[in-house]
Amino acid sequence: MLVDSPPEQRADTAPAPPTRRAVRALGLLLSVVILVLVALASIAVGAKALSPDQVWHGLFHGTGTYGDVVVDERMSRTALGLLAGAALGLSGAVLQALTRNPLADPGLLGINAGASAAVVTALTFFGVTSLTGYVWFAFGGAAAVGALVWFLGGSRGATPVRLALAGTAVSAALYGYLQAVMIMDGAALGKMRFWTVGSLASATDSTIAQVLPFLVAGTLLALGLARPLNAMAMGDDTARALGANLNRTRALAMLAATVLSGAATAACGPIMFVGLMVPHVVRSFTGPDLRWILPYATVLSPVLLLGADVLGRMVARPAELQVGVVTALIGGPVFIFLVRRRRTAQL
Repeated sequence: MLVDSPPEQRADTAPAPPTRRAVRALGLLLSVVILVLVALASIAVGAKALSPDQVWHGLFHGTGTYGDVVVDERMSRTALGLLAGAALGLSGAVLQALTRNPLADPGLLGINAGASAAVVTALTFFGVTSLTGYVWFAFGGAAAVGALVWFLGGSRGATPVRLALAGTAVSAALYGYLQAVMIMDGAALGKMRFWTVGSLASATDSTIAQVLPFLVAGTLLALGLARPLNAMAMGDDTARALGANLNRTRALAMLAATVLSGAATAACGPIMFVGLMVPHVVRSFTGPDLRWILPYATVLSPVLLLGADVLGRMVARPAELQVGVVTALIGGPVFIFLVRRRRTAQL
């Protein structure tokens, strides 16, 4: 599955000059400010727009008015968007580093589809109804499909295009399975519409509380792998010379990506392209150093997810367009552009 990255994407483990580090740190702080603004927009904007006074009152002086109730509901939705966005972006960045494949993404590699299919199976055939129950199915499905796509893509001889094609094929088969289950089981149709496109609309405090431990553990594990993944980016021999344990790093990286994408999918359904687009944008101004890419992806991915969710609520008022549809509409053309750019660069 490992594919040699272009020379310009190989990590440089030497410390960056102080000025460059300061610029990166300032950029990360600016990213946090942007995230806060987008989160506030997610609370204020919806089928019914709220005034700044209503948002302020709902946040700090809730007394049960209509505006306060709306703010409370949107806060849960926004919190889930923050967590799921960070998880998807971080898992995408880890997968791209692990596979040396700039087109890697939990959605494109079929990992989200595997988690969704496993959740559908748990709900329909095993009667599992609690999130803490079927989240384990999500992890198992994500891991199984990740291994299958790795094998179909050519394992160590895989190329970015072959992995993307293998992930697309597996995803199509799994989504066909999802549709068949929903057609045959009318009760499953109502329960599983949520997983077919990806949405934040069903967010509750209970949902957040149940997936939060998994997302925190996956995030800490992924961030802790920045240095060994940097070493691996310079080649296996160099990584060994630097003291990196390749097998352990690969196993832990795959575990982190599976936990993050599996928990996010269990909570809000399969959402594609977030983990593909954000690391690409981040890499353009941080360089290949994962010590900066991973924190930036953790902060900016929720910006994309929440921004897409707000856009979906605005363009279809009084209804809404699910965030999974919006990210697919944005991500599809971006993916085509990235593939064409890589093919042009290889000619």
